[in-house]
Amino acid sequence: MERNVYWTRVACEGWNFPIAATDEGLCYVGSTGTSDEELTEWAGKRLPDRLLTEDDGRCQPYVRQLAEYLQGSRTSFTIPMDARGTPFQLEVWEALSRIPYGRTRSYADIATEIGKPRSARAVGAAIGANPILIAIPCHRVIAKNGSLAGYRGGLEMKAKLLQLEARIAR
Repeated sequence: MERNVYWTRVACEGWNFPIAATDEGLCYVGSTGTSDEELTEWAGKRLPDRLLTEDDGRCQPYVRQLAEYLQGSRTSFTIPMDARGTPFQLEVWEALSRIPYGRTRSYADIATEIGKPRSARAVGAAIGANPILIAIPCHRVIAKNGSLAGYRGGLEMKAKLLQLEARIAR
């Protein structure tokens, strides 16, 4: 049986990035303005047994919810997600999903929340490995001093996402 990873691009409100989904759910959201090679490289490493297939139709539910978020009409996601990682990464990503829209937490806050208060660096590494940007809101994690810190999509993308949420959450 052929197993696929379906992909398309989200182009909305000046944003443009690749996304991918398996039959189980959204598995990847790429960085804005990047080529599809980022997705191809990720899929080759993380899902090497799957065939990467462009399919706008299968990806439509994910595109719709991401577009609604980017337009400011959605503050949470109800789409299924297929996040794959280590047990520690999954625990961190679950904690990220509990950060309220328009709010931020520090790496240390996340480490404390998962019961490992001395693991802020490991939390940072797990956040950096998050394959599902935006929907698993790693952009809501900032440095303890309040500054923006690392983001796979770049600090400009992180800042724009936080500005969007701050504007809508008012």
